[in-house]
Amino acid sequence: MHQINVCFTPVQFPSYPHEGCNAVAIDVLRATSSICTAFMNGAERVIPVSTIEELKTYVGRYIIAAERDGVKLDFADIGNSPKYFTRERVAGKTIAYSTTNGTHTINTAAQCRRVAVGSYLNLSAVCRWLEAGDSDVFLLCAGWKGRFNLEDAVFAGAVAQRLTDTGKFTTVCDSALAAMDLWSLAKADLMGYIKKAAQNERLRKINAADTIPYCHTIDLTDIVPVYSEGIIMND
Repeated sequence: MHQINVCFTPVQFPSYPHEGCNAVAIDVLRATSSICTAFMNGAERVIPVSTIEELKTYVGRYIIAAERDGVKLDFADIGNSPKYFTRERVAGKTIAYSTTNGTHTINTAAQCRRVAVGSYLNLSAVCRWLEAGDSDVFLLCAGWKGRFNLEDAVFAGAVAQRLTDTGKFTTVCDSALAAMDLWSLAKADLMGYIKKAAQNERLRKINAADTIPYCHTIDLTDIVPVYSEGIIMND
């Protein structure tokens, strides 16, 4: 039986067993939801970039999508909300993408066997991908600047619960058990529960709270974006 581990921030990543695991990078509000949306609308590739310095090397070559503390960088073409990743803008294009937490999380997870980009938009598809992967599972939450956040932990709990329900996965990880407990509290009224999250207030302050319901919409797509050798593509 395969094991599930949940890590609540990339800062804790070295403390967890992850070699040989299939991983899911999670940043519900908003990076992984935006990446899924980009592929839903026909994007060819996404390059997750951890630093602003590296991102600047892609200017003029690809679409630049970037934010820090939720605010679009002045040299970026678009910001971080899924609403910017329209078919008209991204179809057939490569996007160089850098965010406060999410893209660093994806690049950290690259030390695992394979890495999928997970959000509520592709929840069932990600669970099927993990089940078919026939390996231990590592769920890496972006958190917020090295700290725990609620929305990613709840999503990790949803994935962990679905996998354990198959009878093919189990866990002895306290973080996974805590995440599943959070999901059990949240699932009956997900939007009501997520109102507790600090990110709601951060997004409200930058007039981006309208993206929260969309980012908690379950199963809009069967697409599973997968990271390999520095590039995310539709698996």
